[in-house]
Amino acid sequence: MDLHFGDSKPTDEERAAVDALLGPPESSWEGADRSDADLRWARGGREARERRDLLLPGLHAVNDQIGWISEGALGYLCRRLTVPPAEAYGVATFYAMFSVRPRPSTVLHVCTDLACAAAGAPELCAGVEARLGPGSGVSVERSPCLGLCERAPAALAVRAGDPVRTAVSAPATVAAAVLAATAPDSTPVEPPAAAAVPQAGRDGLVLLSRVGVVDPSSLDDYRAHGGYTALRRAFAIGAAGVIREVTESGLVGRGGAAFPTGRKWQATASQPDRTHYLVCNADESEPGTFKDRVLMEGDPYALVEAMTVAGFAVGARQGYLYLRGEYPRALARLEHALGQARARGLLGDDILGQGYSFDIEIRRGAGAYICGEETALFNSIEGHRGEPRSKPPFPVEKGLFGRPTAENNVETLVNVLPVLTMGAQAYAAVGTGASTGPKLFCVSGSVDRPGVYELPFGATLGELLELAGVREGLRAVLLGGAAGGFVRPDELDIPLTFEGTREAGTTLGSGVVLAFDGTVPLPRLLLRIAEFFRDESCGQCVPCRVGTVRQEEALHRIAERRGAAAEPDIALLREVGRTMKDASICGLGQTAWNAVESAIDRLGAYE
Repeated sequence: MDLHFGDSKPTDEERAAVDALLGPPESSWEGADRSDADLRWARGGREARERRDLLLPGLHAVNDQIGWISEGALGYLCRRLTVPPAEAYGVATFYAMFSVRPRPSTVLHVCTDLACAAAGAPELCAGVEARLGPGSGVSVERSPCLGLCERAPAALAVRAGDPVRTAVSAPATVAAAVLAATAPDSTPVEPPAAAAVPQAGRDGLVLLSRVGVVDPSSLDDYRAHGGYTALRRAFAIGAAGVIREVTESGLVGRGGAAFPTGRKWQATASQPDRTHYLVCNADESEPGTFKDRVLMEGDPYALVEAMTVAGFAVGARQGYLYLRGEYPRALARLEHALGQARARGLLGDDILGQGYSFDIEIRRGAGAYICGEETALFNSIEGHRGEPRSKPPFPVEKGLFGRPTAENNVETLVNVLPVLTMGAQAYAAVGTGASTGPKLFCVSGSVDRPGVYELPFGATLGELLELAGVREGLRAVLLGGAAGGFVRPDELDIPLTFEGTREAGTTLGSGVVLAFDGTVPLPRLLLRIAEFFRDESCGQCVPCRVGTVRQEEALHRIAERRGAAAEPDIALLREVGRTMKDASICGLGQTAWNAVESAIDRLGAYE
């Protein structure tokens, strides 16, 4: 390892931010006063390298305190962790929420993605930028999806300091967004999580039954409404029994890949390696997705219990919850829930007196869509750039820190609770034979009641849109988010199942349902999707790195000249799209062409 530290020094504030996370330095090698130790050898270097996974939290610590990451702060963090500065620079510049250039201590992120774009985000951005000039002390940044689609358009203000302060403005006006950025302490309180659940409080709900009914800060209230019943049953039937129940229930992953959860857990549990990990993927960055945010904000103890059950099943003693950096309220709710669970013997050593020890650590993302891919997420936690790994080996064999790892998203894990409380057969009776159980759908766009809806698999797209109050003049529906596909208004009888959408030539994805009426210019929407994938490509593989750029360039040219003159570029788009789909390492490149292809073929976008 070749370490070359520069001459830049950290400020006292930057040093304090790093030391608050890592503790005071113990030697000159780590940055202590020269009188305390000798620089001729590195004491504790091996131990420092084993803390490489603290690089991302360290970058967060500096960015939260100062608002950006200077060369001196980065160098000091690298010295503390024995990380080459060049590698740490590559990590720091990988994430959209970090900056290695000076910027104001307050950053206003204004969402310009699909739901917000349809709700007037371009005009909002222009108005905010006009009001907040260069001398305002606020940096206005156009952001990908903030996960607030039901309240579009949305803005998130982050003010650096100790503590860091955040303020959400959604639905945002120019005045409200400016107020959030300039006076975050006086902005209106966010509506409760239940405001995003139009069905809140209704009978028959399973996953959303406690949202709006239970106080999300109260462990006693959670337990009074059935909380920790599933964990007690898990201990009663044993780890093998839990995996058997999950397998027989037919539960599959809710993040889009639809891999059988029981098979994944069995494969992880059966690995001979003694150390296993559980990872919860709470980095839902797909434009139009916000269901996991609502679950974490409205029912955080359910996720804590579900992770404990999953950890017990796969033989893990440590769980990691990788949370979107754009979810400050979810972070606060989960930190409180974890603290309460530890205090009451529901996390930590000897849980419920059963001899099983398990704990959960939250790791914050920092704005990288690619980290929703499981192996990219592992690299991010480990302190590397969030780039996907080639498979095999698969995560169940060598995942986080090279150990067998089970990774599931929030919705998948929360589904495990009713599997155990209802029983596998009763759970499997909900939905269809191939898609069992309830499913959460994120509905936004041209509807009167946007939000998270819970329906059994098998309900049709039309039934869902009727619940949400679809508006007149429906032009198209985007299923699955930016990585999904468009369907026409005459295709609303598509059953919302993995097999039903596949037969219809589209995808269910993570459950995004974005409705667009005729007021939304489709070419502009497709350009935004192309820009999103260009920005979010990690750049590791050529098909995706080059293909996403070529796709955007072709769409710009097509927008300028339609009709027959656009045919060569449409042909080029098809060739580039096939290449990305066939040769990209991960799902980002493989799906980057889906929405554009469906808009051309199903909607006649450029005719």
